[in-house]
Amino acid sequence: MTAYDVFNGDADGICALVQLRQVEPREAQLVTGVKRDINLLKRVSANPADCVTVLDVSLDKNREDLQRLLEEGAEVFYCDHHYAGEIPDHSALQTLINPAPEVCTSLLINGHLKGARAAWAVVGAFGDNLRESARRAAAPLGLDEALLARYEDLGIYINYNGYGSALEDLHFRPEELYRLLLPHADPRGFMEDGREHFQRLEQGYQADMAAAASLAPLHATDHAAVFLLPDEPWARRVSGVYSNDLANENPGRAHAVVTHRASGNYQVSVRAPLENRVGADELCRQFPTGGGRSAAAGINELPPESLQDFVDALLRFYR
Repeated sequence: MTAYDVFNGDADGICALVQLRQVEPREAQLVTGVKRDINLLKRVSANPADCVTVLDVSLDKNREDLQRLLEEGAEVFYCDHHYAGEIPDHSALQTLINPAPEVCTSLLINGHLKGARAAWAVVGAFGDNLRESARRAAAPLGLDEALLARYEDLGIYINYNGYGSALEDLHFRPEELYRLLLPHADPRGFMEDGREHFQRLEQGYQADMAAAASLAPLHATDHAAVFLLPDEPWARRVSGVYSNDLANENPGRAHAVVTHRASGNYQVSVRAPLENRVGADELCRQFPTGGGRSAAAGINELPPESLQDFVDALLRFYR
């Protein structure tokens, strides 16, 4: 029997797997990638009785390969918070899927494990910009405000590390960062014992966010704004967390951050207004390669000639 752990390379996917494997240890082949690399099940070829765990990647985007794995005889545990569409009915498939805007995969795993590693769920939720949900999950832990703020920082830094058009853009490959976090039952252990790794994330984040601070919007109204970032590695790294910062600073406004891809197309990160966390996935699904969840979604490959169409759609949608 071979086991596979398939997970998104952002904070939510990594922290969900950290919780699960600390409580339910298992030697597994790791399958992951940059944040937007979500068609991950195509990399898995299973045999009968193989076990596949899938965390924080859309079932809808992996439907054909999920069906293939089930037909190959694999047993699949699928936990996610993105739009799933129709969930297959199969005896070898166990699902834990909830697309509610205040939920993320780390919080779903936290419930599945009955809070056994809740601190890592808090970090994952902060990384997914679910600040209120993270605080609710942290309440039973009795953390003081200073430590809670550091957990939020760590979640943001892990999430920031996942963005980029290619693995070469990242400070740590997601599977490497996961392995660095896994030995620490508490996030404080990583921040203290793995201080050099934590500082590498922190310093990279601060430098990239400082570079983004001077950007002016490409288009802006009271209800929505679009920012076009330059074709630089720092811009690709910062695209997701910069979107979250914009959303937190302007909670009544929707935001889109557009970055360049090596393909010549654009990558788009969309955040619905924090005061009305709906519609981002619906908007992005209007475009090929678009998807996500209601509060935060994106488009992986937007042709340059479609940029104005996207801007018009965003401004209409959140008018």
